[in-house]
Amino acid sequence: MAGIHASMPDAVLDALFLPVSSGSVRVPADGRVLFLRARSGHRLREVAQPGWLCEQSFKPFADALMREGFNVGEATPDARFSLVLVLPPRQREEARALFARAARHAEGGGVVLACVPNAEGAKSAQADLAALLGSVQHLSKHKCRVFWGVSEASPGDRPVRDAWLALDAPQANAAGFLSRPGLFAWDRADKASALLAAHLPHDLRGRVADFGAGYGYLAARIVERCRQVASIDLYEAEARALEPARLNLERAVQGSGRAVSFQVHWHDVTAGIDRRYEAIVSNPPFHQGRADLPELGRAFIARAADALVASGQLWLVANRHLPYEATLAMHFEHVDTRAMQDGFKVIQATGVRR
Repeated sequence: MAGIHASMPDAVLDALFLPVSSGSVRVPADGRVLFLRARSGHRLREVAQPGWLCEQSFKPFADALMREGFNVGEATPDARFSLVLVLPPRQREEARALFARAARHAEGGGVVLACVPNAEGAKSAQADLAALLGSVQHLSKHKCRVFWGVSEASPGDRPVRDAWLALDAPQANAAGFLSRPGLFAWDRADKASALLAAHLPHDLRGRVADFGAGYGYLAARIVERCRQVASIDLYEAEARALEPARLNLERAVQGSGRAVSFQVHWHDVTAGIDRRYEAIVSNPPFHQGRADLPELGRAFIARAADALVASGQLWLVANRHLPYEATLAMHFEHVDTRAMQDGFKVIQATGVRR
């Protein structure tokens, strides 16, 4: 299932390394290079050297980098690098926090080099990096803008940098849950998840899993509503969601007054699950960035069927237009639509086909 996730267009990586190819930016001889939101690709394989540290919070992309032999991990806050590469996300507050991290890691004369497609706010991203570094240079190619500058140690730059670093801290959203900018529906309760939560039966019991748990909204609602649930496992591919999810579940368990055990897993559900559950709930993803990938939802359904006990049940919510029924019928004997509202459908599937 490794190829199911949207790939990074080679043009973006080509544009990112354009200043390196032209000699405008030098790859440090000491190998002190950090690549934030790194993505695998032909150009990276050509340019990367031993010692580079690639950081990627989305599990499928991190796994792809590791399969290709790159050093994947997380830089400590005090680590300094001569060159910091950045592929910023589209959400601006999340991107600002990432730029602030890049500036801190390059502080003392290191270079921050970033690339953004023109259609995803490239000029605004360049302006944000310039606000941190004072000035940047830029080039354009492949419908992308690549820009870079030097991160000097200047006390005057730190108030902006520190304020932007704080943007990544877990914060309460409009629904009262802790979240982070850039997570799915990070600033609210997603309508589809709220619809599913409202239709879950109160008699769910035993071991339960949430596939694609995000910041933990559905799992927390299960702890609140379903008093016979003994344990719940949260599976989420985006590592930035794990801390808020853990905090939200701790609060939900404490509020329930029951001893509900839970674990939060950084995991790509499409790779399979080695545990078994009485019930699985899911609001499966069907797109990645701008790429529409309904096969992601189909893979979630297949993996859920594999992870359920014979008498188990799957509850999922999806956009009404998504053609999941055929996949559900392949894996379950009984497929029932329990609700249709606001463009979404809530489905219960039972009778796992082995």
